[in-house]
Amino acid sequence: MRNLIKYTIVGFVAALFSAGTAFGQPGFGRAEKINTDWAFHLGDTDGQNQANTNNRGWRRVQLPHDWTVKQQLSPTLASATGYLPGGIGWYRKNIPMTLENKDEKVFIYFEGVYNRSEVFINGKSLGKRPNGYISFMYEVTPYLKPGDNMLAVRVDHSQDADSRWYTGSGIYRDVWLVRSNQVHLDQWGVYAYPELKGTKGTLQVEATVNNESMQAVQVSVLGELLDPKGEVVAKKVTKAQVAAGKQHAIPFSIDVSRPLLWSLDQPNQYTLRTTVLHNGTTIDQSTVKTGFRSFTFDPNTGFALNGERMKVKGVCLHHDAGVLGAEVYPEVWRRRLLTLKELGVNAIRTSHNPQATSLYDLCDELGLLVMDEAFDEWEFPKRKWLQGWNNGNPGFQGAYDFFEEWGARDLADLVKRDRNHISIFAWSIGNEVDYPNDPYSHPILDGEKKEGGFTQASYGGYKKEAPDAMRLGDIAKRLAAIVRQYDQSRPVTAGLAGVAMSNETAYPGALDIAGYNYTESRYQEDHKRYPDRVIFGSENRHDFGAWKAVADHEHIFGQFLWTGIDYLGESGRWPSRGFYSGLLDFAGFIKPRGYYRQSLWSNKPMAYLGTYPLQGGGAATDVWSVLEAEQGDRKDHAPSMDAWPVWNYQPGQQIRVVCYTNAAFAYLTLNDKVVGEKKAYNEQYGITHWDIPYEAGRLEVVGIDINEKEVARYTIETNQRPQSIRLVQQGPITVDAKGGVAQIELQIVDENNNPVILADNEITCQVLGHVKLLGMEAGNNADMGDYTDNKQRVFHGKMIVYVQANGTPGEQASIRFTTPWLGNATQELILR
Repeated sequence: MRNLIKYTIVGFVAALFSAGTAFGQPGFGRAEKINTDWAFHLGDTDGQNQANTNNRGWRRVQLPHDWTVKQQLSPTLASATGYLPGGIGWYRKNIPMTLENKDEKVFIYFEGVYNRSEVFINGKSLGKRPNGYISFMYEVTPYLKPGDNMLAVRVDHSQDADSRWYTGSGIYRDVWLVRSNQVHLDQWGVYAYPELKGTKGTLQVEATVNNESMQAVQVSVLGELLDPKGEVVAKKVTKAQVAAGKQHAIPFSIDVSRPLLWSLDQPNQYTLRTTVLHNGTTIDQSTVKTGFRSFTFDPNTGFALNGERMKVKGVCLHHDAGVLGAEVYPEVWRRRLLTLKELGVNAIRTSHNPQATSLYDLCDELGLLVMDEAFDEWEFPKRKWLQGWNNGNPGFQGAYDFFEEWGARDLADLVKRDRNHISIFAWSIGNEVDYPNDPYSHPILDGEKKEGGFTQASYGGYKKEAPDAMRLGDIAKRLAAIVRQYDQSRPVTAGLAGVAMSNETAYPGALDIAGYNYTESRYQEDHKRYPDRVIFGSENRHDFGAWKAVADHEHIFGQFLWTGIDYLGESGRWPSRGFYSGLLDFAGFIKPRGYYRQSLWSNKPMAYLGTYPLQGGGAATDVWSVLEAEQGDRKDHAPSMDAWPVWNYQPGQQIRVVCYTNAAFAYLTLNDKVVGEKKAYNEQYGITHWDIPYEAGRLEVVGIDINEKEVARYTIETNQRPQSIRLVQQGPITVDAKGGVAQIELQIVDENNNPVILADNEITCQVLGHVKLLGMEAGNNADMGDYTDNKQRVFHGKMIVYVQANGTPGEQASIRFTTPWLGNATQELILR
């Protein structure tokens, strides 16, 4: 049966509106997700034919949808995109309507379309939005007709190497149909920010009401604050006259005595319910999550949350999820963020663009600080490899060509959309736009002063023909002013790549806090030179020295590692799907360096064991790890942070055993016999190690405190041959029947049920029931096979499988996994 969207409202007076609190809504009216029953065509089509309802030859898809990740990898494509193509694609969706009231307004809200999109309704162009990361909305009311209405979207990602990392292509986030009265709240029209003074909390609110009717309207705005239990704890009513055809910002404040604070450990959230009434009848309503917290930045003492000094232990994150590409599923990101937090991560940086609203919602809920970033390029592009890696002449595709026209609006929309998120603590207006000679240049580049291990001359020296770096200050001032126009409660920042060059300009002075990318060597010098500058590491390597530069200096308030999770694109030489420096792999599994970071950042006692032969070493071989080895601790032959928990070697072979732990001391046993003497925590590398001859059996490290009390233990064993597939979660998995995503973890085990880290068996997946296989991800950066089918090899003995439900509550489904010689395993799903 068709889902008829029916107008039932008289004038601008309606029954109760509720914008709800679901991820991604535009903050006014009645919104419903329209992600199902889209038709998709890869390739261009007749621009005059958007209203054609004949979808023969088009493929039926459900949003979110990323067509690029479903294409074939090729070494002839750009390494920047992960060797995947872009192109042009079209989407269509039929929206049946019965028009019973001419006074209702109807809008289409897109959370994100990558990129250069144009939207049509019944053949009429509603507009274009080139930025693929920005949320946007069009009114469709004037173009609707009774019966079928054809919504069409053209997506032009023919410049497929327009980014230094994987972007995806298509309508990769949610789409909403929004209905409202002629008098309604503005898009993202409720802005709330908290203030704390002693034991009193005040929520400062601004509600903007649009009057699109032909007469002035007297409205009442009711603000109700609900505590974490859902009980109303305070309210405020404000009246205002809104002129015909105008909008009116209505400020008010709500006071709360002794509010529960939002913190990293206790992320208490309140709900602000804003109701617009006319003659006592509700005509619009919005709910937003909010809360109470305070933070300060000091050039000498760093960062404090709710008055408590702390180090920001952050990671940079791109928006893809391996085999899922850019398609955003909140369940997947919840698992990823919880795993990062388990490792001690307390902040993320949205590198280098706005991300899906659901990500910020999750950070609000889970207790993670967010640095929200807008741009990787401003008025000029950065160099990118268009065919392969480090091959031929770099190209200059990018987002620069629409920055002058759209940059200010894009930034304003980012701030207005995200400013209610209690987790956001800073706005970043750019990343590495000041990279020396890519594109800007300055005479200081002819100097020989060292910065981050490089001399200024190593950037190629001053290039007179390049854009003048002095332009950076003017642009930064303009962008910072836009941010402050819409939110003055958070600082403006940016990630500076060429600090020595930027210091010669007005760029750093336009910022409230200054991010330094990989230039830890300047922390002390610039603190003395610019005593009022708040400095932090906005992008950093994983080595111990980079962290010590933060931990040992009070004025450096934190760092953001590059990166938190492996991501597609910015790949090395083929075969390489992406960038492999994450604490987690593409599948969201913890890598050895994730446990190393946990030993540095977590307050909970932990220990981990990894091994590698003394001949050959234990470093990863990807481009970034090699650079880390050259620039960080490995240049001094530090023990590896990339050692896997393997205990299968040749008898007598000399093996380096490394331990990542936050215990004061640790010792090593093999088959219950001490083979590694007790060692104190290593203050040089943060890694304890022993070199021992291999002998099969059980290898175990024991961490003890200063009182000789055991606080942590970690064991690895010699594996036998693979025996079976183990489902990590025992018993059925419950998943939302309407689009919920189940994440099924598989582990290859031996006859003793021990994980077989060296296994690479190929798994075949079969689904039975109203479910769809979204993808199988093992996390192997060098596996360039077909990720669109139902077969995939495990990596380090494991894999995660994503399955989406599309059925009726109460139904069941079965997911069957098979591999030659190892039998099979079946995961049952219950649709709720």
